[in-house]
Amino acid sequence: LNNIRLPRDIEIAYYGGSFTALSIEKQTELLLPAYNLYEKNIIKSVRVSTRPDCISVDILKNLISLGVKTIELGVQSLDDKVLNASARGHNSADVYKAVNLIKKTTLKLVLQIMPGLPNDNLISVIKTTQNIIKLKPDFVRIYPTVVIEGTKLADSYRKNNYIPLKMYQAVSICAFMKVLFEEKNIKVIRTGLQATEELDNDNVVLDGPYHPSFGEMVDSFIFRLMINKILDDVTACGHTIKIYYNSKDASKIRGLKKNNIFFWKNKYGISNIKLQEIMVEKDSCIIEINNIKYFTNRKFINL
Repeated sequence: LNNIRLPRDIEIAYYGGSFTALSIEKQTELLLPAYNLYEKNIIKSVRVSTRPDCISVDILKNLISLGVKTIELGVQSLDDKVLNASARGHNSADVYKAVNLIKKTTLKLVLQIMPGLPNDNLISVIKTTQNIIKLKPDFVRIYPTVVIEGTKLADSYRKNNYIPLKMYQAVSICAFMKVLFEEKNIKVIRTGLQATEELDNDNVVLDGPYHPSFGEMVDSFIFRLMINKILDDVTACGHTIKIYYNSKDASKIRGLKKNNIFFWKNKYGISNIKLQEIMVEKDSCIIEINNIKYFTNRKFINL
């Protein structure tokens, strides 16, 4: 790598555990190879993922000195009843303390949220979302809870003490959260677990809203809400409608297996739906009904 200049910005990320729960000496040992690449301008940055209760001033200073630019906190929820029932090992106070320390540095902050944990409900999800917004992170990740073999949650699931979210529940909840975050200019950089060969094994994920295209399903649902808003207020029954959209949104408009198309036809009695790509802003679209055009985007959703 010493003689290679890569064509795009490269970032090294340390995931899969609570990085800063390690001793500072061990953190330094693990970060040094990445830092050497950073010093040679081979990579542009380093990020680490960790727990909210494993943050201190000394830890942050060490991370920054070794090229770390972004830190991700596994917040999961800001409801202490949910955190306690989930045996997360930290409470909401730990989150606020960690965020306060990180905000005093140059580090970018990502908060990870996990709706659907034990004792979670729509009210606690709403409150967590509102409180996350108040913390003003740079980015958010939303991972709806799934039941993984070999975990305490799997044991609870087998004893019928835990019921995971259904797919449609998780999609609608994550869509709700994503729209609220975007309204406050907080970018959601992922919804749903990253698909892997291991997770695609039926013996690993026992239950819960896991799907390789979960993020796409959330965005498709948001488009459904956008277009529903228009179709609720006009007469489309028996008519052909046209939907004009950005080429990058083609699959999101149709939905997984064209379920959005089927939904609109059945709910509103539409005879035909024609799709056409045009130069329209991403995450927006124009619906034409009886030669009248209606513009919509995510800001028009009434939650």
